[in-house]
Amino acid sequence: MNPTYDFSGQVAFVTGASSGMGLATARAFAESGAAVALADINEGSLSTAATQLTDQGHRVLALACNVTDEGQVAAAVDRTVATFGRLDMAYNNAGIQIPPADAAEESAEQFDRVNAINLRGVWAGMKHELRHMRTQGSGAIVNCSSLGGLVGIPGRASYHATKHGVIGLTGSAALEYAPRGIRINAICPGTIDTPMVSDMIAKGELDRAEAKASQPINRLGTAEEIAQAVLWLCSPGASFVIGVALPVDGGYVAR
Repeated sequence: MNPTYDFSGQVAFVTGASSGMGLATARAFAESGAAVALADINEGSLSTAATQLTDQGHRVLALACNVTDEGQVAAAVDRTVATFGRLDMAYNNAGIQIPPADAAEESAEQFDRVNAINLRGVWAGMKHELRHMRTQGSGAIVNCSSLGGLVGIPGRASYHATKHGVIGLTGSAALEYAPRGIRINAICPGTIDTPMVSDMIAKGELDRAEAKASQPINRLGTAEEIAQAVLWLCSPGASFVIGVALPVDGGYVAR
């Protein structure tokens, strides 16, 4: 049984919120009483997700947002605050995976693309969330890294560089803002059963059996398990937790 949280009267902002870990987390925030802003570049799936949550009686705001564009991120955060009056929690989740590549052959275009979304997108989200939270003197931010932020895997240099970068970004900002009443942490998911992972498997970029076997729990994680970790990091139960990179990976990095 998952723990329950009471986020009534609070507001959460989630990027990459139309599917997978982002949607599961947005739903968990909403079911715990928070008003939730869903930001995503995919307007079709974003509209569907927002409609589902609204039909269930939740307070939801759908925001089309490309996290590689800082102006769009700033506007999305500003509109969240204008609509709901405050910002208490944020999960900077938007990210992509890229095909494996020899480190000597990977293109600069691919490197720039994955960095623009996975690292600069997190930086932009955190930057503009902090601008509102520091005025309140309170807030909790969770940035999405990966087990790839804690280890290296052949063929994944650029992707892992972005996820290591998220951890560095998180730790430095956490130290800067802890005295101001804002907690910042990172989460490091293992291989999670999401549409992105399913697409990798379909393209032959990932073998499901090998992925399961690489995690000592011998299965893929679920988006809901990631959501529960994010909610805990945003909750009073984690009030003394600052600047961590929390593995939620079925034991992968403990091997």
